[in-house]
Order: sequence, then structure tokens, then C-alpha cells
Amino acid sequence: MNRYKLEKYKFQIFLCTLLFMSLPVWASQKTKNITDKDINNASNTADWLAYGRTHKEQRFSPLKDINERNVQQLKPAWYVDLPDDVGLVSTPLVVDGIMYMVGTMNKVRAFDARTGEKKWEYDPEVGKAIKGKTRTFWKDNRGLSVYGDKVFAATWDGRLIAINRTTGKRVWETRTFSMDKAYFITGHPKAFKGKVLIGNGGTEFGPKRGYVSAYDTETGKLAWRFHIVPGNPADGFEDKAQEMAAKTWTGKWWEHGGGGNAWHAITYDEELNTLYIGTGNGAPWNAKIRSPEGGDNLFLCSIVALNPDTGEYKWHYQTTPGETWDYNSNMDIVLADVTIKDKPIKAILHAPKNGFFYVIDRKTGKLVSAEPFADVNWATHVDLKTGRPVERKGARYEDGQETIFPSPWGAHTWHAMSYNPLTGLVYLPTQHVQANFSDKGVPKNWKGKQYDLGTAVGFTFERIPNRPFGSLQAWDPVKQKAVWTVNQDFPWGSGTLTTAGNLVFQGDPKGFLTAYNAKTGKKLWEFDAGLGISAPAITYKLDGRQMISVLVGFGGGWSSNLSGAASQLGWAYGEQTRRLITFALDGKVIVPEQNPPRSAKPILDKKFKVDGEKASKGELLYIVKGCLLCHGAGAIASSMAPDLRESTTAISGNDDVFKSVVHDGALMDKGMPQFLSLKKEELENLRHYIRREAHKDLKGK
Repeated sequence: MNRYKLEKYKFQIFLCTLLFMSLPVWASQKTKNITDKDINNASNTADWLAYGRTHKEQRFSPLKDINERNVQQLKPAWYVDLPDDVGLVSTPLVVDGIMYMVGTMNKVRAFDARTGEKKWEYDPEVGKAIKGKTRTFWKDNRGLSVYGDKVFAATWDGRLIAINRTTGKRVWETRTFSMDKAYFITGHPKAFKGKVLIGNGGTEFGPKRGYVSAYDTETGKLAWRFHIVPGNPADGFEDKAQEMAAKTWTGKWWEHGGGGNAWHAITYDEELNTLYIGTGNGAPWNAKIRSPEGGDNLFLCSIVALNPDTGEYKWHYQTTPGETWDYNSNMDIVLADVTIKDKPIKAILHAPKNGFFYVIDRKTGKLVSAEPFADVNWATHVDLKTGRPVERKGARYEDGQETIFPSPWGAHTWHAMSYNPLTGLVYLPTQHVQANFSDKGVPKNWKGKQYDLGTAVGFTFERIPNRPFGSLQAWDPVKQKAVWTVNQDFPWGSGTLTTAGNLVFQGDPKGFLTAYNAKTGKKLWEFDAGLGISAPAITYKLDGRQMISVLVGFGGGWSSNLSGAASQLGWAYGEQTRRLITFALDGKVIVPEQNPPRSAKPILDKKFKVDGEKASKGELLYIVKGCLLCHGAGAIASSMAPDLRESTTAISGNDDVFKSVVHDGALMDKGMPQFLSLKKEELENLRHYIRREAHKDLKGK
């Protein structure tokens, strides 16, 4: 080899060495393959590898560097502004020093968990995917899953996507439901045993038959699918479980779909090799329409145990037979070993919407105990011999109208509860809301329509008299009673995190992240984030430093102002900045103050003469097309979307602007669907309704 070539090779080696040394540490490391053993390693405090930290879904960390004695020193260590996001409800994951989170419109981001430096962002371009397809539902998403070298995300429009954790590049993508039906995904995927499982929602938007699907984590190929309710018997049944379930339905239920959609709770039990699925409400809600001659309607509102390898049915426990109040069981399914009456039990801890706290033997599905954790008037108690609730006469609004609690928001909804094995307590976000149900005027031949909101029963929400609006309870699952309770001004408190430091963390709609003494409920520390918090906090330890992270951004159904109370908080759309904030005992970062709360200021358009008949027709459209799910009941919005009463799109002279947004989809990338089916006169009716609502309190000004 001549000298020239030798010097050339030396120079190339020198350049390669420089390039390698300039790479960030995270890029030069080989991506760690995450296994079930890793996820279930409770002693691993450097990571937060699953929605509930481990497969047991306890949301408990053995970390105690931050504890009841020093938590007052907790301060922000870093933060990231997320100006393009709206509602933030997800649980971040931490793997090998990298934090992964999903935001509005299902954008996935990776940050350095030590500093907050952004590593990559993956945009699934949901706006393009829904073009030409009406997708009126919440654009929030509750989380991600990791397995192998991938992070898994599910999109609003029904795609399951595998992303390389290091590069942020898509590995594979599969569609989990057809785009011609109004299914939606707001929940997190669940990865286990080389598979990733996803369910769906949408029972309120036309005939739906719920199901869950498991895909191979490496290829995205469908492994198995389990249907939650049976289809038309004339078409045959997919398995014996469907044949069994069909005997609990009456009428032509399949024409309504049946429902049961599993949109949240999925737990994998590695020890018993069992998968537990929490199932949803009926489609439609009203059982008189759905199953006119009664019946339990399996597998609605149940925990269904499946073989994780094949999807084969093992057992089920139904919390609300023949449900007719939206009392789904999509809430946490927490695994814990408890001792009751000197008998060790491998238990499921479950607090669904219906207001009863259940302890279930997860080997057999047999009920161990059940007691109300909130005010309940639809049933008097749960019979331990039969495992069935004893319903109160009249609760099914037999005479057409009834006040029932809990409401469809549930005594507990998707906001995660946590279980601390050191205290033996469950930390349970609780809501105290009732509903006035009425199906007067609903025809017996009622039929739902794809993309149109319909439950076959009307309802309004109210705070239960002489009760707090919300509360945080420390619940003893063995004694089935509250040990302590913190009353709260609003429902929709965030999910909880508990640690070996004798702490419980919870965010609230008013914008405070609070630490409580896990044994007594005493408030020990709080941080004002200046914007409502709906997401649960996580904790991890890197370089000898324990950190607490939380997403700040009021989100989820209640934040849309469907109940008429969320707007009082003043979190007007786009007014405050959404953030990811991480705290540490030695934190020294000053987080900028948020804009103060602001109430909407409706525009008085004196040129616009409201036609009462058109406004009434527009109101019906506003409800049926699902506009109120984001823009609020009565067109009074909270933080999910702009308050249309103060929007210039619906004022005089802006007919074309209004059409471009509502009909043509000018803002689809922001999550505003296009309603191609709306005719010119219907668009005009909507404008008259919006103007009517805007002018209600402005007359004479």
C-alpha cells in the first residue's frame, strides 16, 4: 500500500472517529429490547415501562428518595412547552433515560428524561387520514406501550403503529377497524408476550359491536380477535363464548350492534397467563331498545378473562347485568395479593362507573366482596351468593324518567387509581354526580345512525345534593371502606401515583399537583401549574435523582363542558400553554406563569337577525352531529375547542368561512372534522343556533 492510500485511510478513520464521538449518547447505544420480565420487574426504578408501571397496573413505585419528610422541597427540574396540544391525558413512559408521550392528534414525542431535550417527533397525520370521514370524538389519547425495540401508538382514526424507539421512524402500521363506521380509539395499546392489544370506542355513534384485537409486535400481523358481544345468530358464532352470550340477549340486538367496546382497561397477568379485558356499555344505552325483553347482555360491563396466546374465553364477571346507564367497566383492573379472613387471594381490584368497589378472585372470576364507594341509588347492594346487584325498583326509568346516581360520568371513570402494597390502600379518584334520565318520546323502533350521536335516552347532569363534587379516597379493599377522604370542588381529578415514600400524588381540574400523606391524607405539598391537570403523574430515578413528571393540559370528556360546570374554571381554548413538567428535590427551574383564567366573551352581532325556527333546527344538529362533545353543551365551551359564541366564523358576512371550516374541513389538522353531509340550509341553521346562544346574555348591550 503506497503512502498516499495509507494517509487517505488514516484520514477517513479520523473523520469516522470524530463523527462517532459527536453523536449523542442515546444514539450510540443499542436500543434495549423490552420483555415481559422487564415490565414486571417491580424493583426497576429507572424506568416507567407500562401504563401502570408494571403489568400489575398498581401505579406504585418503591422509590422513597422523595418522601413525606422532604416533599416540601420539590421544585421543577425541567419543563417543555407543548403549544400545539389541547387536552393532555396520557401517561408518559420512560425507557433507558428517554421519555415518550402522546399528545393531541396522536403525535408521539421522545424527550431526554434528564433534561427535557426533544429527541424526535412522529406525526401520524390524523387530519389527512380522516379527510372525507366524519370523526366527531375526543382527540385525546391516554398513552403508549413499549415492547422489544418499539413504542406502540394507536390513532383516533383506528390505526395501530409501531415506531422504532431510537429513531422515531415507523416500523409498521395496521388498520384495526374500517373507516366506514364511527369507531374511535382514545385508549392506550397494551403490549405483552410478543403481542400488542387494542380495543376501540364509539357506542354512542351508531350501531357498534365491540371487540379487541391482538397483533404481532414484530410484524403487525393479526394474531387473534375477541368479540365482546354476539353478532347475528344467522351468521354463525365466532366461538362458543359468543354462542353462550347470545342466550342473554333478546330482540334483534345485532341491528343496534350491541356495544361493549373495550376502550381502556386491559391487564396482563403473567403469573396466571391470563389477559383481563374491561368491557363497555350497551349500544344504545337504553336496554329497552337494545334488548327489549330483558337479559344480562353478555359481555357488557364485565371483566372478561382470556387466554393471551389465543384470545380464547376463560371466565367473566359482569358488574352491571343488562346495563342501561352507561355503567361500563373500562376502569382500572389492578392485580394484588390480599388476605381476607386469613385467606390469601390473588385478587383483581376494580372500581367501575357503577359505584361499587369489587374484589374478585382472578383465578376463578368469583366475587369476593363488593361495597359502594360512592352514593349509589340504582342498586341497594351486591348479593355475594349470586354476585349480582340487587336493583332498586324504578331504577331502569320504567316510567320514562328517573334521577339516578352515579351519572354516566361514573363514580369513578378512566382516571387511574393506584394501589400501595405498604399501606394496603387504593387511592381512588371519585365523582359525585347524578343524572336525570328520560326516554319519554323515544320510539320503540329507534335506530342509531353512523356518526350521529344517539343513546336512545336523554339525560342531564347535576351535582349530588349535600355532597362534594369530587373527592380523593384512600380505600381499604380488605375492609371495603374509606380510611380517609379529601373533598374536592370539582370532579375529574386526575389519576393517582403512590410511592414507598408514603406519598400520593394527584392533579386536579383547578391546576394543582398535590402530594398527600398516603396514610392520613394530609396535604404535604402542592404546585400551581396554572392550567387544569387530567393526566396522572409518574416517577423514575436517573443518576441518583428521583423525578416526578406530569402532563399539564385539562382534557377528557368533562373538559368539553358537557356537564355545564367545566367552563367555570376559565381554561379557555388556547389561552394557557400545555406543558410537560418534571420535578426533583434539587429543582431550580422557574416555570413561566400561565395566562390567568378567562371566561368567554360572546360577540353581539347586531346585523345577524336570529330566526327562532332555524336556531331550533340548528340546536338539534349541534347535538346529533356531536358538536357539543368539543364545543360544549349550549355552545359554552371549556378547554377542548373554541367557544363558538365568541368565534368570528359564525357572524354576519362569514358564510364562506363557516362553510370552509364545518363542511370543507379547513381545520382538520387541528381535529375539527369536516361534515360533508351538511347542506347549505343546515349550515345556516347551525349559525342561527350559535348566534342565538351568543346573544342570550347580551340583549340590550
